Amino acid sequence: MKIIQLLPELNEGGVERGVIELNREFVKRGHESIVISNGGKMVPLITEMGGRHITFDVCGKNPLSVPFRSFKLRRLFARIQPDIIHARSRVPAWLCHFANSKKQFPFVTTVHGMNSVNRYSQIMTTGDQTICVSEVIKDYLLNNYPGLDENKLHVIQRGVDMAVFDPAVVDSSFVDALRNSLGLDNAYIVGSVGRITYLKDYETFIKAIAKCKEAIPGIRGVIVGGVRQDKQEYLESLKRLSISLGVEKEIVFAGSQTRMPELYSLFDVMVNASLKMGNVGRTVTEGLAMNAPVIATTFEGLRNLVVDGVNGYIIKNQDVDGLAQAIEKLYQSPIHETRTSVDPAFTLDAMVESTLAVYRILQ
Repeated sequence: MKIIQLLPELNEGGVERGVIELNREFVKRGHESIVISNGGKMVPLITEMGGRHITFDVCGKNPLSVPFRSFKLRRLFARIQPDIIHARSRVPAWLCHFANSKKQFPFVTTVHGMNSVNRYSQIMTTGDQTICVSEVIKDYLLNNYPGLDENKLHVIQRGVDMAVFDPAVVDSSFVDALRNSLGLDNAYIVGSVGRITYLKDYETFIKAIAKCKEAIPGIRGVIVGGVRQDKQEYLESLKRLSISLGVEKEIVFAGSQTRMPELYSLFDVMVNASLKMGNVGRTVTEGLAMNAPVIATTFEGLRNLVVDGVNGYIIKNQDVDGLAQAIEKLYQSPIHETRTSVDPAFTLDAMVESTLAVYRILQ
């Protein structure tokens, strides 16, 4: 198959990393993989892994430019003649909708979150087939968009590459160097991974670290993630919060990182305090695969990866005390083996094969 994936940018984030992994796996399985985005620092990974990247503005939200961009995209599709067009975000989906208005090419969408319910978001339900990253997302779509055909909705969990996220294959010398460069020698490290945005609820993370400061000597809260220009003020507010709580030395902003398995190797505990379904976040499976116990938020009806006392703890959204208590429990009673708790449905191989199965429905 000739497969096109479209997403706004290729800088960092779970969606972006998923596209890169699918690109690699599609090529390995003999498919032609093309990724269309507005560019970004991760673009070289597409070509290094045998795919092709086309830089195109599928990011800008200016409605006045939509007709021209749709026209250009239509011509691009006509040249490529793809077997599948797969949109991973709302702006690319709208552009594909207009560019493929005659439905010449099969169209797939993936819904990654509980977007606001409106016409703008509804575009993600208009694929010939629609992938949902959890059961909760599927139910959310069915409950909010009456008349939606349940048969075209497919739950495919975000998958971790167990061959890459494996404690046995990390570069220990790089881990040591990274630990030293971040000033984490002899520290008890509580990590949280994700771009700097309010949805990750780093406020709760910072406040919990402050509550644990006396009980856990040498605790460090490490926040790993890049920041877009429009989120710079939010980053500054997090720094001000850490100062006001007296933990400016305990909170480490590590910025964007590329060696993620080595990074997880540093963590004594991994936290995903996301306001929306942290328990199915990519960082949860990656942390567990690297034998880092995980503390994560959840959502009613969600198939939780984390089980209390087995591979971490589940907390409520914005529960500072609950997060602090969970961190202290893991400090007092460490959990060292979590890799075996990763459900096979949450592995990369399962994600790739399930995605290809959806594509084949349209062939």
